[in-house]
Amino acid sequence: MTLSMLRSTLLPAAALVLALAACSSKASDAAPVAAQQAALLHPQSGLPVIPVTVWRGTHRYTFQAELARTGREQAQGLMFRTAMGPDEGMLFPMNPPRTASFWMRNTVIPLDIIYVGTDGRILNIESGVPYNETPVASAGVVKAVLELNAGRSAALGIVPGDKVEWQDAGQ
Repeated sequence: MTLSMLRSTLLPAAALVLALAACSSKASDAAPVAAQQAALLHPQSGLPVIPVTVWRGTHRYTFQAELARTGREQAQGLMFRTAMGPDEGMLFPMNPPRTASFWMRNTVIPLDIIYVGTDGRILNIESGVPYNETPVASAGVVKAVLELNAGRSAALGIVPGDKVEWQDAGQ
């Protein structure tokens, strides 16, 4: 094989290899990463969605909870929402921990309001009645409040003393 024949065979092959290398998986990975990041935001509220796990003995119940961190997000809460899935909820971290009370102004769906103490255990579970503006208080200092569909706690056997866990990468 002459040098000229070798060049005419190898150069196009090398060009093809370089072109394929330029189209690396990093470029094609961008779309799934963007889709995954978008999936981590609730489509209605735009809030981050994180897993929140309630441990009842050895039973584990995991909910996908919207994370309301700021005062504004917490004030809005689930107002005007007309539906929520059975394994969905909203988590209100209290930073710093404090006593808390919630009301149901402009909240259409009935809720379980779960107050989580500083030790991560449920202090009390209260009923949130739609549109009721009477505050419903925690039984002590809380580090978070978890709202679920009304009756969901009872249906799963979740009670005060159960452990609640989550991780908030944004803190």
